Amino acid sequence: MDPESKHLLDEVRALAKDNHHLLRAIRRHQLIGAFWKFAVWFILLALAFFGYQQYLRPLAETFSSATQTTPSGLFGLPTSADIQKLINSFKAGQR
Repeated sequence: MDPESKHLLDEVRALAKDNHHLLRAIRRHQLIGAFWKFAVWFILLALAFFGYQQYLRPLAETFSSATQTTPSGLFGLPTSADIQKLINSFKAGQR
């Protein structure tokens, strides 16, 4: 093999090796970024769930026990009959 071809072959090999290292670094950063993105979303959702458990659920239970009705709709949401009972109990309490 002549020296010029050998030099070009070595240069191509060095470029391929450098390219390989760069691609591995990019992939590593992608994986680390995906992990942190998952961690941040998990923490945000956990905080929202914790806030619900600590603050909104007791408030909703107090409201529900005050009206003596239990939501009977889809996913535990009140139906129109439940809302009407609530309105009637509110009106009765004002008089």
